[in-house]
Amino acid sequence: MKICICGGGNLGHVVAGFVAAQKKHEVYLLTRHPEQWSQDLIIEAPAETTYLGHLTGLFRDAKEAVSDADIILLCLPGYAIRSTLLQIKDYLRPDAAVGSVVSSTGFFFEALNCLPATQPLFGFQRVPFISRVIEYGHRARLMGYKDCLNMAVEHTEAPKQLLDLLADILQTPIQLLSSYYEASLSNSNPLLHPSRLYSLWKDWHKGDIALRVPLFYEEWTEEAAQLYIEMDYELQALLEQLPVRKGSIATVLDYYESTDAPSLTRKLRSIEAFKGIRSPMKAVVGGFVPDFESRYFTEDFPYGLAIVHRLTHEKGIPSPTIDKIYAWGTAMMNSEEG
Repeated sequence: MKICICGGGNLGHVVAGFVAAQKKHEVYLLTRHPEQWSQDLIIEAPAETTYLGHLTGLFRDAKEAVSDADIILLCLPGYAIRSTLLQIKDYLRPDAAVGSVVSSTGFFFEALNCLPATQPLFGFQRVPFISRVIEYGHRARLMGYKDCLNMAVEHTEAPKQLLDLLADILQTPIQLLSSYYEASLSNSNPLLHPSRLYSLWKDWHKGDIALRVPLFYEEWTEEAAQLYIEMDYELQALLEQLPVRKGSIATVLDYYESTDAPSLTRKLRSIEAFKGIRSPMKAVVGGFVPDFESRYFTEDFPYGLAIVHRLTHEKGIPSPTIDKIYAWGTAMMNSEEG
């Protein structure tokens, strides 16, 4: 089959290289910078495993990349989803399955609006890999796997067939969700990152300079954990008003096998794949300041948390913690841009 990966970020590198390394399908990449890529990708994985993936084609032009593709998989930040869907829509085969490696930044809402009403769609609830680029276009690191993936589909008469195909491509079992809301609404990054960012910098003002960059997870605090739990309570109340199965999105405490803020803090600090990840800051004269252009801000506030925030208000669900953190993050980004 012909599989087109859209996006050349951390996930784009690892997914493209990993899938190509299976040597079962042709893998094409749509990226803004094809000239910086090698067709042979090296993916470093845990346990000293290395995957070598050969990409069949590297393209900047959407027509060349997606024409005749069987599967198009977006590995993109939220702000790039709509523009990419509009870029590829005129060249899609009617039966081509278009999906996103993660759906919590608005994929289904945008795809249902942009693409033909019968275009097959799929989207994952959480990313399959924790990924980092080592050398752009040449080498990346697969830092962690998921034991199982959850996926929603729309507009397909054979969801099990698509599910089995993607499970084989990603070498990971996949469970089918009953609604795209179950994939689109997440208590992962859209709540996880903002809770920590707010606890770090709720009192930050322009001119404040830090002398060091804290570790994002290994120095996680009980304050951030409590905010995360409260935001999740509000999300769970929203889910009760939507067409989703009860328990389809596990609570934060259940997912992380925790009982309260202290135990959740210990759990997040101990996750091996999270170790060494620094808080999003940039160097200035005398130290460091928050980096409001980091994807922790540009992805998780206007595209991740924004969806949950909008739906809680549409459904009349009280969400004081989500409201507070969303308003803070939006204000910080706007004041920095202004």
